[in-house]
Amino acid sequence: MPDPAADAPENPEVPAKPLLPKRRVGWVFAVAVVFWAIDLVTKNLVTANLEGKEPVRILGGLIYLQVIRNPGAAFSMATGMTWVLALVALAVVIAIVWLSRRLRSIGWAIGLGLVLAGATGNLTDRIFRAPGGLQGHVVDFISAFAPNGKGFAIFNIADSAICVGGALIVLLSLLGKDYDGTSTKDKKKAEETA
Repeated sequence: MPDPAADAPENPEVPAKPLLPKRRVGWVFAVAVVFWAIDLVTKNLVTANLEGKEPVRILGGLIYLQVIRNPGAAFSMATGMTWVLALVALAVVIAIVWLSRRLRSIGWAIGLGLVLAGATGNLTDRIFRAPGGLQGHVVDFISAFAPNGKGFAIFNIADSAICVGGALIVLLSLLGKDYDGTSTKDKKKAEETA
């Protein structure tokens, strides 16, 4: 006959820890690799086929494809500080890799994977494109609404990944979803009942 005392918790006043979701490190790197590859392939295609040519109008003028070499950040800010931007991108990559070990939220993993892909994509340009060695110019090729960035801005897939990933992280934060798979709302309820 089984002993009922053997199945009882050792200290009934201490609640059992809730099981945490699985770690999501694989998601971060899978998303990052896919979008980094898309960024690299599209940049290589446009530089091979559109460099030095007139902008190509697509989607009825919603988008223009043209190659622009950007030595600065988004909206051509910090032009002339390419090496600083490269170091900032490297710091972002290191921070995401460090944080990814503790990720348990699929949404956060996708968001950080997109930011990692974008930072790595533009860092790849800054390291390997002319003039080279942390001074390379980023290849931008998507001009919204008008050519030459006159309608909005000229950007690339890496920039889009950073924006979408950042927006997803902000949305998750506003909804109270933490990177570790917990919810700030659940934490508040637990504190109120304690």
